[in-house]
Amino acid sequence: MHALKYGGWPAIAIEMAVRMARLGWPDDVRRERAALVPVPLGATRMRERGYNQSEVLANALAAHWSVPVWTGVLARARETSSQTRLTPEDRLRNVSGAFRASVSERIKLRGAHVVLVDDVVTTASTLNACAAALFDGGARVLSYVTFARAPAAGDRC
Repeated sequence: MHALKYGGWPAIAIEMAVRMARLGWPDDVRRERAALVPVPLGATRMRERGYNQSEVLANALAAHWSVPVWTGVLARARETSSQTRLTPEDRLRNVSGAFRASVSERIKLRGAHVVLVDDVVTTASTLNACAAALFDGGARVLSYVTFARAPAAGDRC
């Protein structure tokens, strides 16, 4: 994960997507998912990394699931701080209102089942903020897929 996100190694997403593609989904979800929507990266981080790790994962995963990637339906409404060192409460505040559905792309979203793609989930604050924006934009059903989950309090190591 670190190599993809911070090490400038986007090619690792191909192998990560192979593992993600093995996830078992109910038949109805496999039939009705319209597209993968990567969590958008802020402009500053995009300039620093040169790519959006969630978009790279989504593109690699799309090849396995035979669904399109919709990069234009969700955008950052504002820059946010890195979530890495924030408490769960601070994470929620940090991403509140940070995403919006694209007005010009709402026709695509209307009634759609979209799958949000991110690299890692910790508290799901980012995914939930994205889902709220997509739902407000007309999406009917939202699913999440991530490569990793950060350990939560109480997890057994």
